[in-house]
Amino acid sequence: MPSAQPPTAVFAMDPVHLPLLFPPPLMARLRRTAAIDPDLVVRDFGDPAAAGPSAAAEVLVTGWGCPRLDAAALEVLPRLRAVLHAAGSVRALVGEAVWERGIAVSSAAAANAVPVAEYTLAMILLAGKDAFAHRERYRATHALPPAAGTAAAGNAGRRVGVVGASRVGRRLLELLRPYDFEVLLSDPYVDAAEAAALGARALDLEDLLRRSDVVTLHAPDLPGTRHLLDRARLALIRDGGVLINTARGALVDHDALTAELVSGRLHAVLDVTEPEPLPAGSPLFTLPNVVLTPHIAGSLGNELERLGRTAVGELERLAAGLPLAHRVRRADLSRIA
Repeated sequence: MPSAQPPTAVFAMDPVHLPLLFPPPLMARLRRTAAIDPDLVVRDFGDPAAAGPSAAAEVLVTGWGCPRLDAAALEVLPRLRAVLHAAGSVRALVGEAVWERGIAVSSAAAANAVPVAEYTLAMILLAGKDAFAHRERYRATHALPPAAGTAAAGNAGRRVGVVGASRVGRRLLELLRPYDFEVLLSDPYVDAAEAAALGARALDLEDLLRRSDVVTLHAPDLPGTRHLLDRARLALIRDGGVLINTARGALVDHDALTAELVSGRLHAVLDVTEPEPLPAGSPLFTLPNVVLTPHIAGSLGNELERLGRTAVGELERLAAGLPLAHRVRRADLSRIA
């Protein structure tokens, strides 16, 4: 049943993100749904200036820079019943005390998956055309490539191996459907029938690595996925293959990957690394077979409003007595980012 009174809400995040997450029309929509002060953004639940609003808050609208919601934080949030995260993963945000108190948690991870999948698709297409190498050659020679120099390029029938049917992985599988690719999928939670419904052929990880021209990582960063691509598995990728990582740097053995890239055997598009950022002397900054970007695949600029819209939609559902559409449960954290 909907509440007779609008819920009382508080922003908790780095305030630098607030204007892009909630531009004026969206902020107005939010304020029609909840009692919230747009000028109060909590960064420290121990701040005396936030004590009164925190004590009254039934809902936290959170984002990047929100303090961790542990037992100490919840002591000053006695009425809290929902956390609506206008960002991706809640793993680092939500402590055990949140689950123990039965506080509902929602995430905008599905919205954040959209630009990551778009970036990945763009990189798959550009890598298939050998666009990055041709850019470097054109820069150096100022000449068009001979026909023999483009014989190995092209996206027709290229095999794309997707590792992880996460939100990003599934969105990417949708985006790949119109293209002339053979799509392979490796995910321990997805069987052959579900993979086929997603537009892919299910394979175990080793087979996928052997068969793919492009391998793109979309698995969560969990203890069991650390260095998922170790030295032995990287060696399975065919000569000239492309590795794309927009997930987390910890999924790949960085030293083993660096060795493969320095040798020139593989190519890589890396939006995430381990560590992040890389040391200034890393060869990955200058290798011609590496495209390195500074963690930009996720939501940036005008894409942040999409995250804010997700949080506002969840708040409207909460106020109307409806279940959250993007609820995260404690059990989910064993298999999602």
